[in-house]
Amino acid sequence: MEENHNNWSSKKILVKCGGFSSQLARNVTEKVDGDPLWGSRFDATNPEAVIQTHLDFLRNGADIILSNTYQSSVEGFVKYLGVSEARGVELIQKSVHLAKEAKKQYLIETGSQTKSVLPLILGSIGPYGACLHDGSEYSGSYADKITKKQLKDWHRTRIEICLAAGVDGLAVETLPCQLEAEAVTEFVLDNCPQAKFWVSFQCKDESHLASGESFATAALSVWRLVQNRKAEDRLLGIGLNCVNPNFVTPLLRSLTKAAGSDRIPLVVYSNRGEIYDADQGEWTGTGEEVVKFVPEWIELGVRIVGGCCRVYPTDVLAIRKYIDSLNITP
Repeated sequence: MEENHNNWSSKKILVKCGGFSSQLARNVTEKVDGDPLWGSRFDATNPEAVIQTHLDFLRNGADIILSNTYQSSVEGFVKYLGVSEARGVELIQKSVHLAKEAKKQYLIETGSQTKSVLPLILGSIGPYGACLHDGSEYSGSYADKITKKQLKDWHRTRIEICLAAGVDGLAVETLPCQLEAEAVTEFVLDNCPQAKFWVSFQCKDESHLASGESFATAALSVWRLVQNRKAEDRLLGIGLNCVNPNFVTPLLRSLTKAAGSDRIPLVVYSNRGEIYDADQGEWTGTGEEVVKFVPEWIELGVRIVGGCCRVYPTDVLAIRKYIDSLNITP
């Protein structure tokens, strides 16, 4: 496993970590799900557990970890932690630094060079709905109540802080509507000229975003924005996260059909298929083993694969072992 982490360009398929806050909940005594800051609170209150959670995934084969910033915002830290705006900025910076510390520890443990490209650290850029703490990232209900400019302005702060803190790229994730995907993509393309990124959507069924819009149409709109700016080399992927794994294959097929001859890089990190009840702050339903879906996703062209909520280090290890068994070469 160790040699797979030394050269990013030597691998065609990368393994992303699983659900950070799900694993974090195993490393702390406090409740995580349902907290208005979700896992982000622990950057302030228990940084050791944050580092440990990153290490849990790295030790089980993750090539990519995400900063614990999915639900981070300066205004959220001010409101729920009672800190200053300056401290809110520092906490987003700190989240990146904690991921870097975990990477450093992991490379020392494995005897790898501390300047290894892999594992990558991407800044988690969750949707505007996450900061509302009302479950609207699973409905996109704010799409008709906010403008593209307002979304760009809101996302700017966290994106710029993460990039300045030294992430390797951005994971723009769990986007429930086309407007937000276009807003963040345009912002990154126009204002962050060196940044690599992926864009992944939240979907409610086999063809529609959480908002009810077409996934294929929304994903294609992101691809066209990238193409129009000739920025294909900066795009790590377009795809899906925190969706039921049973929906992924039909969703991807709808996109590849719409894309025609274009070969869009794809990224998928599903949840287990359970449903999050925002009122109860709990996950309900029976989950799936994500690894059993991975072969068909790879066949469809997915090149970054991992897990989201309720996908644990043991699941990531199963995915790692499957990817390694393919012996893929460039």
